[in-house]
Amino acid sequence: MMLSLTCITIVAGAALAGVNMLTEATIAAQKEAQKQAAISAVLPAHARIADAEQTDGMTIYRAYDADEQFVGAAVQTETNGFGGKIKLMVGFDADNKIVNYAVLEQTETPGLGTHIVEWFKNEDKPTQNILGRKADGKMTVSKDGGDVDAITAATISSRAFLAAVNAAYAALHGHDAYTGASKQLPAPEAVEAEDAEILSEEQAEGAEAVEADANPNVSPE
Repeated sequence: MMLSLTCITIVAGAALAGVNMLTEATIAAQKEAQKQAAISAVLPAHARIADAEQTDGMTIYRAYDADEQFVGAAVQTETNGFGGKIKLMVGFDADNKIVNYAVLEQTETPGLGTHIVEWFKNEDKPTQNILGRKADGKMTVSKDGGDVDAITAATISSRAFLAAVNAAYAALHGHDAYTGASKQLPAPEAVEAEDAEILSEEQAEGAEAVEADANPNVSPE
């Protein structure tokens, strides 16, 4: 029995490795194509995109018109959401207005955090739409005193999304997203306390959303 299990394990492992080798190049090519499509989608009209720049872990693609005038930039940025990494491509014009954004990768809660894909570009909802806004690196959700409506029952995802957009703006302009100064990380115990508070809030909102689904007379807010 041990010999049989060992043989099966070896064969299965070899098969998985073989499949991975065969599909690795295809997957990489698909991701690259997705990224290039996202860059074009979030930039204003342009004639040329300069070579990529690396800044603070983010990638910047500056765009120019036919007269070599700067027209905007696409910034690949990421942050930690509720379910894992959120990777975005955010586009700015020459006046620092947000042109568009594309979600490259996310593992947020289906039906809640996954709404980041479209939530913040809904032209019919100006209090949640960020397109056309002049970026300043300080966008926050209304619960934190800002003017952007968070996704219902997905505050952590919303905060993470806006943090990524703020970080993209900061990288483009070479300064901290909130103060304009060099970035300083908070003490670990402060981060843990804040994460615990946010997680409790998210769980409470999620419970309210579930209750609202069960009882249509109960508001998810």
